[in-house]
Amino acid sequence: MWKCPKCGRAFKNTNQDHYCGKAPATIEEYIERQQEQAQPYLRQINKTIKEALPDGMEKISWSMPTYWKNHNLIQFAAFKKHIGLYPGPEAVEAFADRLREYKTSKGAVQFPYDKPLPLELIAEIAKWCGKEYGAADL
Repeated sequence: MWKCPKCGRAFKNTNQDHYCGKAPATIEEYIERQQEQAQPYLRQINKTIKEALPDGMEKISWSMPTYWKNHNLIQFAAFKKHIGLYPGPEAVEAFADRLREYKTSKGAVQFPYDKPLPLELIAEIAKWCGKEYGAADL
């Protein structure tokens, strides 16, 4: 077990990414707390998702920026070498052909900092999530 020297929390992985203290209250606060390299990417993704899901509520869930409507629609987060997008396993499967050049796992896509963000694709995924997950009967 690794123990964070700042907050004292214990983690299975050494140098585990986490928040020391209180989680951010807003998406903008989350972005401001991230490493400088990640901030432009996070702002671009946030703007793209906000435009794609104009009726989505912005919130922080699981310490990540989240767009919500009756259900978590899509989330994103900064990491050391990439931005993680979390549209859910159904969305990753639906867009699998167009996500081949990125690392994916069940429900997640990694966009590395050394490549331009596919903002049009991210917008399409966000709209898909809004349509598929935003129904009131989920």
